[in-house]
Amino acid sequence: MLLLVPDATRTCPLGMFFKGLFDQIGGVTTAFGVMIALGTHPPMSDEAIRRRLEISHEESATRYRSVRFFNHAWDNPEELRPIGRITAAEIEALSDGLFSMDVAVTVNRRLFDYDQVIIVGPVFPHEVVGFSGGNKYLFPGVSGPEVLNFFHWLGAVVTNPMIIGNKYTPVRKVVDRAASMLTVPKLCFCLVVEDGQLAGVFAGSPEDAWDQASDLSKARHIRYKENPYDTVLSCAPSMYEDLWVAGKCMYKLEPVVANGGEVIIYAPHIREISYTHGRLIRQIGYHCRDYFRKQWDKYKALPWGVLAHSTHVRGIGSYDNGVERDRIQVTLATGIPKEVCAEINLGYRDPATIDPADYANREDDGVLMVPKAGETLYHLRQRPAWAREM
Repeated sequence: MLLLVPDATRTCPLGMFFKGLFDQIGGVTTAFGVMIALGTHPPMSDEAIRRRLEISHEESATRYRSVRFFNHAWDNPEELRPIGRITAAEIEALSDGLFSMDVAVTVNRRLFDYDQVIIVGPVFPHEVVGFSGGNKYLFPGVSGPEVLNFFHWLGAVVTNPMIIGNKYTPVRKVVDRAASMLTVPKLCFCLVVEDGQLAGVFAGSPEDAWDQASDLSKARHIRYKENPYDTVLSCAPSMYEDLWVAGKCMYKLEPVVANGGEVIIYAPHIREISYTHGRLIRQIGYHCRDYFRKQWDKYKALPWGVLAHSTHVRGIGSYDNGVERDRIQVTLATGIPKEVCAEINLGYRDPATIDPADYANREDDGVLMVPKAGETLYHLRQRPAWAREM
């Protein structure tokens, strides 16, 4: 039995499920493994994995000594196994005509060493796929780069406002199609977590469990506002260690920022753009979707997942006649230096000059402060035209 679980960037009581499953079946399995479904996130240390599973070093050496722990290695071809291709005709149908190309599907080869895969992870609104969870722990969780890069760019082309908080998006259709090629039996526990506590648990196939959990997530994880805000202070929790994941503090708040407004990602603890993709991001910077689409020959050879991240953090904008115009200002109040922020096309604020309390309880002034951003989606009750016409 192989347990697929998220890394530390997702809130859920994972230790309870790991211990409960081990108590139930650990004694009768010939092999019990745990794989961290990293996608392209950096690998976790042994100590970090123990913290994620809420077990001590002593427990890992005694009670859980038979359990094997793995980090997914998305960029190591020797760790991957091809399982098929999604044809150009299928991609055209799944993407609503946006793309027509074959996409190779590879997955971590260790899955085939087990008789049963059990997925355990939370469901939240998600900028690329609509709602996280379910088969997303397979693709991109333990997949190779081809399908991963493709559907991230597909989500970027559709745009975050048109994807996030919607269920059966083109990206979800691609993810589910890729998962259908994996023949290992799959069971899924989809968790809905609110304020650190379980609000719901749905078990079944990855598709069915996710279908139910995403409905509850939509009810619990989306907050509606009547009017847009000129300034949003989006405070990143410590579980986001670089801007790659702290970008969620932009994705989840972009829909409620007024035209010409500003979202400030407040994260004094963050000093890296991305531990995995930092070099490439510094090379291209953060830009709107059309900056890349209208210069596609220049950028198409770069990893599409990195291009997608760039557009998601920068937000909606336009690019015409060599001039980029962004709908809102995105400012970093982090440990990333001012000169680097300028280099990557983002604003800078010294985090030492910001007191979050100064932004609290000022919604009537057009100021919103979110103390733990990244998992709750904010929408306007009446969606503006820019969020409906991309």
